[in-house]
Amino acid sequence: MPTAEHHLPLFRTMYRAISRRDAAYEGVFFTGVKTTGIFCRPTCRAKPAKPQNVEFFPSVNEALHGGYRPCRLCRPMDATKPVPPLVERLRRAIEESADGRVTDKDLAAMGIEPSTARRQFQTYHSMTFHAYQRARRMGLALRDLKAGKPVITVQLDRGYESTSGFRGAFARIFGQPPRGAQASACLLGRRLETPLGTMLALADEQGLRMLEFVDRRGLEREIALLRRRLKCSVVPGNNATLDATAVQLARYFAGESLTFDLPLAPVGSEFQRKVWAELQRIPPGHTRSYREMAVRVGVPKGARAIGRANGSNMIGIVIPCHRVINADGTLCGYGGGIWRKQRLLDLERKAGA
Repeated sequence: MPTAEHHLPLFRTMYRAISRRDAAYEGVFFTGVKTTGIFCRPTCRAKPAKPQNVEFFPSVNEALHGGYRPCRLCRPMDATKPVPPLVERLRRAIEESADGRVTDKDLAAMGIEPSTARRQFQTYHSMTFHAYQRARRMGLALRDLKAGKPVITVQLDRGYESTSGFRGAFARIFGQPPRGAQASACLLGRRLETPLGTMLALADEQGLRMLEFVDRRGLEREIALLRRRLKCSVVPGNNATLDATAVQLARYFAGESLTFDLPLAPVGSEFQRKVWAELQRIPPGHTRSYREMAVRVGVPKGARAIGRANGSNMIGIVIPCHRVINADGTLCGYGGGIWRKQRLLDLERKAGA
């Protein structure tokens, strides 16, 4: 069944992109070739199939569910969604801007057509360029206020001429005016590219709170749960924990180190945290059944409860719920998809061999 087209650019736009091997569409869609049963990147060097013989998918997961296997030439399973060059330029421009704001006039001066910039940014980040800038500016404002800077100084540094406008924008994100910022909690979010797809990492001063594949079902519900329980907002940003997560995750996928040394701050019940702690005792490349896990945490008849706790784990890979399998050795129950569970176990066994 073809993927819902409203998630993708127009068919003719995507076909023109594969005909030109346009790198700007890397990560935006994948091409399924009906005659060969393979799926490719937009930049694949193979000769494009005829229009009637292709269909397009927004993710590797949906291409696999469509019955396609990855192309051996362009290897779409490896680093599935690299940052498009234009999106990287936009993010860099925001970071280099004195107040964290980039206007259409600024884009034009950079030789970038604003509507193209907005479209590509939203396709890649699933949020508008304006929303990203606003969230980033507010995150920086919160950091400055917590560091003790006067409200008026922060307001002007972040490009707000109006005190009421700054106060309103701040309150909409953090739930209180700037003068209460010392008590405000904030989760910083960063996208991390992996060979199995893009992941979202969220962390605060306590440690890593989330590491999930962005196409996981229920991701928005999980973020809402964190926001509610921690009474915080989520804004784009970075900190030492996110930096360390990026480095250690890259080493994991390269097979250089299968263990993690990160400050973790999972949010859950006492029983869930007990299960998650036991998960971290499973050596890389090894597995345990739900029944074995139940015995180890002191609830011999609680295999189903173990399954529910596994499913509630928001820190994938680092808290390795992928290492829990059925008693008969079959795989089941992984939020990132069974195919990813298999790939993670294969990677660990190969690296540990």
